[in-house]
Amino acid sequence: MSNTLSPAFLQGTGPRLFVPEVVITPQGALEAHAVVVADGSFAAVGPAAELERRNPRLTPVRLPGHALMPGFVDAHHHLTQSFGAALAFGEPSEIFRRVWAPLEAALDEESAYVAAKLAALEALRGGFTTVADAGTRAAVDVEAVASATRDAGIRCVLALLCNDAPAPERATGAGHCGAPGGDVLAAAEKHLARYAADDLVHPSLAVSVPEAATDRTLHATARLAAEADAVVQIHANEHLVAVERSLVTHGLRPLEHLHRVGALGPQLLAAHATLLTPGELTLLADTGTAVSYNPVASAWKGNAVAPAALMAERGIRLGLGTDGTRGDAFRLADAAETAQRLAYGLASGDSSCGAGWTWLEHASRGGADVLGLADRAGTVSEGAAADFLLVDITTPELRLSWDLPWELVRRGNRDQISAVFVAGRLRLWQGWPPDWDGPALVERAAGLARAVVGRAAVTRTHPTSSAARAERRGRRSVAR
Repeated sequence: MSNTLSPAFLQGTGPRLFVPEVVITPQGALEAHAVVVADGSFAAVGPAAELERRNPRLTPVRLPGHALMPGFVDAHHHLTQSFGAALAFGEPSEIFRRVWAPLEAALDEESAYVAAKLAALEALRGGFTTVADAGTRAAVDVEAVASATRDAGIRCVLALLCNDAPAPERATGAGHCGAPGGDVLAAAEKHLARYAADDLVHPSLAVSVPEAATDRTLHATARLAAEADAVVQIHANEHLVAVERSLVTHGLRPLEHLHRVGALGPQLLAAHATLLTPGELTLLADTGTAVSYNPVASAWKGNAVAPAALMAERGIRLGLGTDGTRGDAFRLADAAETAQRLAYGLASGDSSCGAGWTWLEHASRGGADVLGLADRAGTVSEGAAADFLLVDITTPELRLSWDLPWELVRRGNRDQISAVFVAGRLRLWQGWPPDWDGPALVERAAGLARAVVGRAAVTRTHPTSSAARAERRGRRSVAR
């Protein structure tokens, strides 16, 4: 490894000229290229010899054996659910009723902060430089989540839940809309203004599912977000029961209902969108509505795989999200391709299924676009925020390279990430933050999680893996 590649050197202040072996730009993987980082952004991207000639006062930071690539964007997360991530294993769909709502209701200010910071650390370790939080149900000020992400050093699109439908219709547990009984729209406007000038926290609004808010609020939040160049995050068409609930309540499928009330449009980010009719695909395409494709979540607790390759082909705006399952961007991109291949490609003889670049791009630039950050994140280009990774390409998985973008999708892993930068600052070095105590946070979270889960009214339908194994052995023994 190069002697210059160290935390002390990479944390330097002022403009820096990085000269890696490869730079991954919107034009592809380019050799003999470099970047100039200044004031948190890419001041220049171009041929290395040219940038060195134009910047004689800058000492080149040479990074042999490394690719400089855009940081990944997690377009759908639930940061305050990190204490119970493994509680979802083996559980059927719509576990928010039995697991997530009770878990988040048991959080206080301290545990919400630690849970969000733990999730942010996991995301950074997995190569994400931006995460979109879909709104916490914890009865705390969302500044607890904002502070956690700022302190971790990750970019965050932070939503305020705007659920205001009468309780019998709101099949999503408690929502946080400001003070109890307060005007949800006033709280929404305050939230959008509160973070409008924040460097790392970008405001967003959210509704858990369409039935969780009144038609007035669905329409008004769409308008407020559009005026503020922000997004509204709504879980839509995720599970069969959600589609059926909408049909019973409104006589329309979820996306159809959102269209009827005037909520579809470029400001809307529909999370999951796994169960779509041809007509709903047309609605998405015609209105510019964006989708978060969450393949791991679909595999773990879903009813279907979203037709993401078809969406991409039809020009539907598409990002990739973890849904809080695991903060590993390379595994997410791999899952995105694999799910499309298994669900659609094999049946149609499509051996390409996006040709690799589709999933790498939608995991970075596409994710930034659906979050309203198209000009700020997800790309290595002049003027964009310097949110990037240094990836070791000397490993056995990547050194014999023929097609680096596709190889990163299929053979990349987070162990190959040497460094993570957000807004031009080194945030992670070989898996841990260089300027705060990551292991101490993990231990603090482990202690708090036991107390939170212990007092939460969580109900699981599936036993632990060890209990399931013992139960299976017991059935076999009885059968004999």
